[in-house]
Order: sequence, then structure tokens, then C-alpha cells
Amino acid sequence: MAHIQTLDPTASPLHYYGGELRRLREAADLRQGRLGDIIFCTGSLVGQIETAKKVPTRDFSERVDAALGTDGVFSRLVGLVLRSQLPTWFQPYADMEARATYISAYQAQVVYGLLQTEAYARALLGVDHPDRVDEMVAARLDRQRILGREQPPVLWVVMSEAALLQCVGGRDVMRGQLARLLEFHDDPWVQIQVVPFSVGQHTGMMGSFNLLRFDDDPDLFYVESYDQGHMTANPQVIRERSVGYARLQATALSPEDSAALIARVMEERYGDQP
Repeated sequence: MAHIQTLDPTASPLHYYGGELRRLREAADLRQGRLGDIIFCTGSLVGQIETAKKVPTRDFSERVDAALGTDGVFSRLVGLVLRSQLPTWFQPYADMEARATYISAYQAQVVYGLLQTEAYARALLGVDHPDRVDEMVAARLDRQRILGREQPPVLWVVMSEAALLQCVGGRDVMRGQLARLLEFHDDPWVQIQVVPFSVGQHTGMMGSFNLLRFDDDPDLFYVESYDQGHMTANPQVIRERSVGYARLQATALSPEDSAALIARVMEERYGDQP
């Protein structure tokens, strides 16, 4: 008799998802291969998700719900699963980011996570986490869903010119990433500004940081180091960093001139070679 791996559904959202998938699939009297045929994947993938060896996607979850008639159970669970793939120290920020009505971000080196393409995120996360890159990329892309809401948060991103020039993933990846930034130029809820090297010293040179505003809660300031994040609602910190952010906005190129710079870098640095 084949050994059936037993999962502890309390171990993690991924284990709970896998246990529920197995339970409801068996209740529908379907083998893994047959369910795979129905939802256009392999039975092996179904088995890997049931045993918490693979992280499900939203598309997979929606197909399973349709196939098993589970009324959106897996489509709701997958958000928890993907969130659990984020670093533990980052999860509190991700939770607050998802609730914010106004996000102000300054990025000194890389493109802000909510604006990253899949290829850019994969290259970036693969440096330190090559064994978990699929899961971490899926979690990062899932964060971006807040921008597609009926009432998305206002997102204002100021970034150093360094984020445009630091090649992540190669020229094709960077060209795609800068093209993605340009797609937001006409989005009324997203504003992007670039601080050019020509301005010299400025208040953002100490590093990246974010400010979150909410409808009914105090503002939050967030900053992170290599392996930890720090959030505070301290009024003095919020006051000082809000002024600092306003100075960055005043120092940076306008959104229109920033878009022109992004387009120029995209063509001159990452365009097709003659």
C-alpha cells in the first residue's frame, strides 16, 4: 500500500490548504490525476500541493474551486498561504500595507515591490533565496493585487536614479521593468518620481523608508535592514519623516520629467544593441 503523507493542518496555512485540498478532492471521489486533468495541470502538481511541497497560485485555486464546487474556499485560503511565504519579519508590514489608503515610498536602490515585474522580482529574490524563489515571487506579486482594487490606495513612489541604472536580471529584464514603470504614468492613483544624481546630497541618502496612512488609524513609518523591519507610529518620527519625504518630492524630478528620464534610460542603457 502506498504511503500517504500525513499533514498537520495547524502547522501553517500551506499545510492547512494541502490538507483541505486532499480532503475535498477525496470527498469528490477524484484521484489526483483526474483532478489535474480537469484543472489543466499534472496530478503530480496536485500531489505536491497536497503535501505542502509546492505553493498554490491564485489561478490554481480558482480552478480547484470551480472543479470541486467549493464556493471560493481555496480562492480565499490562497491569500493566507501566499502571505505566509513572506519573511516572518516582513509580514506585519505587508498586512498594514494592504490596509493603507495612502502609501509613500522612497527607494534608494531598487524598484518598490508593488511596481516590480515578475522577472525583476525573480532576479532580485533569487540572489539570497534560490531554493524558495517561486514561493517568494508569488507572494510579492500577490501584494500587488491591492493596486487593482476598485478603490486602490494612493501610491506615491520616489526613487533614486540608482534604481534605474542598477542592472537586475540583465538588460531584457530591466527594459521590461522600466516599461512597466512607464505604464503607471497615466494611472491616477500611482505617482512616480526620480531623484537624479545631479541633485547631489539629499535627505534620502540614509536609506529607503515608507510612510503609510489610514482612514481611521495613526500613520506608520517603516524602515528595514537586511533581516528585519521596524514600524512605529511615534508622532515625532512621523513628523520628521513626513517632512523628509516632502523634501524628497520637491527635490525629485516631476512625474512627467521622471517618465522622460525612465524612457531615456530604457532606450539608451537597455535598448536593443545595434
